[in-house]
Amino acid sequence: MRAVELARTHRVTLSQTVTGTPHGDVRYHLTTRDGALVVAAGPASDPDVEFVQDWDTAVAVATGALGAQEAFISGRIRFSGDHQRLIDAAPLFAALDAAFDAVNARTRFA
Repeated sequence: MRAVELARTHRVTLSQTVTGTPHGDVRYHLTTRDGALVVAAGPASDPDVEFVQDWDTAVAVATGALGAQEAFISGRIRFSGDHQRLIDAAPLFAALDAAFDAVNARTRFA
């Protein structure tokens, strides 16, 4: 199923903070509500889930050098919030992988 279709059935707001980037700490968020899916800069006002990771971890995950699950299990990605909401939205995040893979392929991590 495509992310647009999944956004109709999942309501979740995820906030991500990457610390220690070359530009300081960076925050962005993803929200799905009523069929709309938005990714934007800055923190979410009321996130369901929050992730925090350092720059080296973010680059390793984005480039495929480190799996996100491994980073989470090892404590390199810290999580807070509604675990069940995150689990329920797993199909949505899986559908978004292709879009984020395309962005990562064009991103220069320096």
